[in-house]
Amino acid sequence: MNMKKITATTMPEAMKKVKLELGDNAVILNSKIVYKGGFMGLFRKKMIEVVAAIDEKPIPVASTRKNKERRTIESFPSAVQLEKHVEQQDVRKELTDLKKELSYIKQTSSMSMNHYPDEIQFCLSKLQAIELENTHIKKLGDQLLERWRINREKPTESDIEDWCTHEILNELKNISFEGIPDHAKIVNFVGPTGVGKTTTIAKLAANAVLQEKKKVAFITTDTYRIAAIEQLKTYAELLQIPLEVVYEEENFKNAIANFSDYDLIFIDTAGRNYREKRYIEELKNMFGNAKGIFTYLVLSISMKEQDMKIIANNFLNMDFDQFIFTKADETNAYGVIYNMICHYQIGVSYITTGQDVPDDIIKATPENIANYLVGNEKQ
Repeated sequence: MNMKKITATTMPEAMKKVKLELGDNAVILNSKIVYKGGFMGLFRKKMIEVVAAIDEKPIPVASTRKNKERRTIESFPSAVQLEKHVEQQDVRKELTDLKKELSYIKQTSSMSMNHYPDEIQFCLSKLQAIELENTHIKKLGDQLLERWRINREKPTESDIEDWCTHEILNELKNISFEGIPDHAKIVNFVGPTGVGKTTTIAKLAANAVLQEKKKVAFITTDTYRIAAIEQLKTYAELLQIPLEVVYEEENFKNAIANFSDYDLIFIDTAGRNYREKRYIEELKNMFGNAKGIFTYLVLSISMKEQDMKIIANNFLNMDFDQFIFTKADETNAYGVIYNMICHYQIGVSYITTGQDVPDDIIKATPENIANYLVGNEKQ
């Protein structure tokens, strides 16, 4: 059997390389995400690593019930089959995105803005485009219209944006926006798979160690993915931060005790399907009766808002303290940030704007959130 390990930036590209080097009858034995390159491990690029093989002398297998049930190399999909499967998945994703977009257009088109002056309509249409909820758009539209009526001169587009920013700031004035509070020693990061919890922790830890000169320790409860532990271990080694992996409540208590003389303890939790409450119960059981844990709910701005709310509703049982929103560089749907803040009356501590550690993260404030909404934030 001729086996090869192939690395590419995407799965379709990997499949093309497999076909080119091993032919159409090659089979895929394994595939995984790896990180390569970078500087001191901080700027690594995500790649797809595929192990493929071709049996140059296939062994005939008797057609018996026993042999059919036996796991053989023939049970693996060929490169051609897997490529077709990937293409089908891409088409399904495009159809899903299209349905979502059509649904949103239908929703937003039901809101009439004809009674507003053209300048206000233009401002409100931009808020619609970033998926601000209709209730907030209507409220802002009425507030802008009131200002329009009492204004002696016809306002410019810049005036309308300034008014809109002022009203947004007024709405957010009683909501807490803060970074990691001074009293917080144990900081917990929870959220679904793929939102960037580990990278966010690395960014905040790098700032705490390098800028604030604090003693920081890592705890991870993400024992479901070896890659997640290895990623955090790499950051821990670079920053010379101790790391403990915990599997149950007793391990967690011991880890907290071991790090009692540290300024900050960052906890990385497993990314699971937190639309299901049972996974949140598992987290709660892990932490037991531990007190003084400051919890961040980490969500990606590119997620569906409906899914965000289901997850946030479930995490209310853990009394999370603040949001962290990630991947602001991958979408323009900034309205969901404002929607979530207003819906839960819970503030945001940080917004991440890319993968670079430790740079691509900003401290959230009412001002920069307002700027994201009206289009003045650097994007």
